[in-house]
Amino acid sequence: MTFDGDLAPVLVLNADYRPLSYFPLSLWSWQDAIKAVVSERVQVLSEYDTVVHSPSVSLRLPSVIALKDYVPTARRPAFTRFNVFLRDRFCCQYCGGRFPTHDLTFDHVMPRSRGGRTSWENVVTACQACNLEKADKLPSRHGFMPIRQPEAPSTFQLQEIGRAFPPLHLHKSWRDYLYWDTELED
Repeated sequence: MTFDGDLAPVLVLNADYRPLSYFPLSLWSWQDAIKAVVSERVQVLSEYDTVVHSPSVSLRLPSVIALKDYVPTARRPAFTRFNVFLRDRFCCQYCGGRFPTHDLTFDHVMPRSRGGRTSWENVVTACQACNLEKADKLPSRHGFMPIRQPEAPSTFQLQEIGRAFPPLHLHKSWRDYLYWDTELED
């Protein structure tokens, strides 16, 4: 059997056994995970069936690891385009449509040309069509009020929103450590 290392990502948990991040999901390459195991920085919680070999050691590839030292999460998330999209659940705040990230832009509710700032409280996710139509118009005068008033999210809020968007690949060994809103079996 040939081994494709790209198909063996490793779920990384903090020392409290929660993912460092839900969106994007905190994953390491198998190579980084092996280095962390050998240097004793992590605890292996679950393994794949695949074994890797060095001249002196054979190890099963970890599928879930937990850091031995707790990494505190930032109290305030970084103000980035992606985090704005995540806060707004990848939905245009003018028309309500959900779009892939490559079809989204961000819009200044109070246009910069009219003194609006680039901040959590003034920037919303917009589809390209709505952003083009709104341009630098004032929201109250032209009916372009956002669906939700923009505000700075906490890291916890972004993590909770991220849980609504599970990745395409979820290995069965990860299920005990990830808590997406899925229906439980009887």
